[in-house]
Amino acid sequence: MKKTLLFSFLFFVAFQLLAQDKDPRWQGLDEELNEILETWQAASFAVAVVEKDKVVYAKGFGYADYENKVKADEHTLYAIGSCSKAFTSSLLGLLRADGKLDFDDSPREYIPELSFYNSELNDLVTIKDMMSHRTGLPRHDLAWYLFPTDSKDTLIQRIAHQEPFTGVREQWYYNNFMFMAQGVIAEKLTGKSWGDNIKEKLFAPLGMTRSNVSIPELEKSENVAKGYQLSDDKIEAMDYYRIRAMGPAGSINSSVTEMANWMIPWINGGKFKGKDVLPADYVQEAMSSQMIVAGGTPGAEYPDLHMANYGYGWFLSSYRGHYRVEHGGNIDGFSANTCFFPSDSVGIVVLVNQNGSVVPSMVRNTIADRVLGLPKREWSKERKERADEAAKTQEEAASVATSNQKKGTKPSHTANAFAGKYDHPGYGTFRVRVKADSLFAILPLQKLWLKHYHYNIFQPFSVEEDGIDEESESPLRFNFATNDVGDITSVSIKIEPMVDAISFQKIPDIIAVEESALEPYVGEYTLGPQEIKIYTKAGGTLHLFIAGQPEYELQALGQDKFSIKGLNGYVVEFVISEDKAKEAILRQPNGTFTAKRKQ
Repeated sequence: MKKTLLFSFLFFVAFQLLAQDKDPRWQGLDEELNEILETWQAASFAVAVVEKDKVVYAKGFGYADYENKVKADEHTLYAIGSCSKAFTSSLLGLLRADGKLDFDDSPREYIPELSFYNSELNDLVTIKDMMSHRTGLPRHDLAWYLFPTDSKDTLIQRIAHQEPFTGVREQWYYNNFMFMAQGVIAEKLTGKSWGDNIKEKLFAPLGMTRSNVSIPELEKSENVAKGYQLSDDKIEAMDYYRIRAMGPAGSINSSVTEMANWMIPWINGGKFKGKDVLPADYVQEAMSSQMIVAGGTPGAEYPDLHMANYGYGWFLSSYRGHYRVEHGGNIDGFSANTCFFPSDSVGIVVLVNQNGSVVPSMVRNTIADRVLGLPKREWSKERKERADEAAKTQEEAASVATSNQKKGTKPSHTANAFAGKYDHPGYGTFRVRVKADSLFAILPLQKLWLKHYHYNIFQPFSVEEDGIDEESESPLRFNFATNDVGDITSVSIKIEPMVDAISFQKIPDIIAVEESALEPYVGEYTLGPQEIKIYTKAGGTLHLFIAGQPEYELQALGQDKFSIKGLNGYVVEFVISEDKAKEAILRQPNGTFTAKRKQ
């Protein structure tokens, strides 16, 4: 019996390959696709084409493991990045069909701890706004990319501190946080993790048995692509990026054969092998325009490519007279594109192990023209010519560019004054350290050398295992600021282009002190006509009280030095004599004042 089944399976595969090879639409296609691979110097890619409810073409090209020359095939697993978004929104489509939510509901009904930057966002943002990128929030991507976490709760809390750039539903703007929040809504309503929901509600009914939702799962799998980037015309390996809590926005890993199964219900009214996998009304709504991405009439160069709208996890456009639904994906070392033409019952998926690659769109368009019976265009050749011309123009512009750097300036403080911990509640915390009179910014996943640019402004360069990469010049600047006393209190970095520079406040390093060690400071002090009381409370905390003002907690910074909790730039230093404080020196933005112990 087993031999019969094995023979039947092998016969079926052989029949599929034979049919694929004999289809006149694919004649010469392999040569074209290999040429695209070579033109763009990608390590590998895989592609699958669906027609109605069948896979009619599926192949891999190049090397999944470039160093060891392990070939890619149609079953190789790649990271699909933001192609994951349509999966996440589909969970909400399924939950709506079950009567668990409505897309016009506020997400705060399901995530009580979710709070936005202002009352307008809190009052107006709906689940539908999150699904179609129209909340008015910019990306704030470095808030998760540079400051990763395994806690979705932590990411949800950061949203409250992320500034919008426009009003709700006034402008389309891509935002990964809003798709992460959709995953949290699904978790709240089901009591299961986002990953488990994806596997149970979508992977299982679609037969996506090898697809997974995290890098640890990918690393345990077989036939897996490694990630690469093109650097100085060399193919270089890249580490996998662990998206962690941001998973609902882009952490799925899959193969083109299994992604083909994902496309089938989208061109068949939600059905896969005769069974309803997605609600038909949701499928229709998700691939219909919910928000204008960009206006404008067709261009002269490509008059048959126009319209740019967004549904739920899908971009919508007109491709040479055909309605196209698609979404790209990019994450370290990988690029992807999932595309289908619902009116033509055709789907194309391309997965590439090249960072920020144009290969998915080149392969997609090349195959779309064949399967839709359109006149051939040299998509890759045209794009390469434009890329080469742009590179030449950029090089010429760089050769005549002038710098705004002010020569001969110096920082206002010694290096040690800049050292410390800096925090923004919508992003995270990093530390600036000093080594051999140089400043280094230590982020969770990256170390940067801060080279003095001018005044109190520094330029970051990546620190690699073999030293500082001075070719990794960044347009970012670390702009340190002082308070009225002259202390370094913050650093501003323009890491979100749509809003003002993000200001990370310098926060003191608090040290633990035994309650008995606080006794020398306890007592009453006079400051002119005012009396100051210093005392301890249960739990070993030191407090300061001035009549007419609230009670302040003092936090130990070092020997006899304390900050006033919640007040930036306010420090109390005690002068000790004969094991007891004789003076309390209050340093604050409006001056320095000395209080003497009462006799």
